[in-house]
Amino acid sequence: MTKISAIRQAAAQAEARPLDNRSKHLRRLVVEGLLGGGRGHIGSSMSPIEILRVLYDEVLRFDPANPKWPERDRFILSKGHGCLAQYALLADKGFFPRETLKTFCKRDSILGGHPEAGKIPGVEASTGALGHGLSIGLGMALAARLQSRPSRVFVVMGDGEINEGSVWEAAMSAGKHRLSNLVAIVDYNKIQSYDQTDEVQPLDPLPEKWASFGFAAVEVDGHDVDALSALFRRLPLEDERPTAIIAHTVKGRGIPFAEHQPSWHHKNKLSEDEVRAIAAALEDV
Repeated sequence: MTKISAIRQAAAQAEARPLDNRSKHLRRLVVEGLLGGGRGHIGSSMSPIEILRVLYDEVLRFDPANPKWPERDRFILSKGHGCLAQYALLADKGFFPRETLKTFCKRDSILGGHPEAGKIPGVEASTGALGHGLSIGLGMALAARLQSRPSRVFVVMGDGEINEGSVWEAAMSAGKHRLSNLVAIVDYNKIQSYDQTDEVQPLDPLPEKWASFGFAAVEVDGHDVDALSALFRRLPLEDERPTAIIAHTVKGRGIPFAEHQPSWHHKNKLSEDEVRAIAAALEDV
C-alpha cells in the first residue's frame, strides 16, 4: 500500500476511532449553534473541526482581546457555509461569549449563516460566495511580505469549492510570488452539496495539481490531531513555495448517522429533538 493510499484509508476509517474530549467539546459547541438557529451546514461544519482545533490551539498567533493586532496570523474559512466550526473555536478562545452561539442565525445576532468580517471578532474575511478565500489570502500574504510582518495566512477550502476557477488563478499567482507564508488547506471529505465529488467533478490527482501550480503539496489524515500538529510545526514545507495541505476528512464526522451522507450537507428547520439526537450521538463516539 502506498503512503498516499494509507492516509486516505486511515481518514476514511476515522469514524472507527473515538473522539477525544477536546474534539467532542468543540462539536458540542457547534450543536449549541444548531440548537439556537434550528438549521445549519452540519456535515460541512463537522469535517474540519480537528484542522481548526490544531490551528487555533497550537499554530495561529492571535489575541482575542485585540483581534486587529497587526502581527497576528490570518485565518480564512473560505468554505464559509461551515462557519459553525469557526464560531465554535472563536467562542472557545474568547473572541465572543459562548452564549452568543445560541443566537446563531437570529435576526439580531452577529453570527449569520456565513462569517462576516467587521461584524464578528476574529473573522478576517466575509466568505461563502465560494472560491474567493484563497485570493483574499493571497493579498494578505503579499501585504505581510511588503510590510515585513511575520504574519502567516491559512485558508481552509472545501473540496467542492475548488471546482471554482478563481481558486486556481490565485494558486498560479501564489506560486509565482513564492509565498511561503501562505498555506492552502483543502477539507477533502469527498462530498459536495448534493453528491460525491467523483460524480460531480473528479479532483484527483489533487496533490499533483497543487504541485504543478508551484505549491509544496502534502496529504494528511484531517482527523488525526497528532499528525496535523506535526505537519503544521514543519511549515513552511519549503522556503520559497506556498504550501498546500490535502486533509482527508469524513463529512459529518462525529455524528454516525450523518457521516458520508450528502443529505446532511445542510439541514433546514431542524427540530429541537433532531438537534438533541445529534448531541446524544456525540456522547457515543
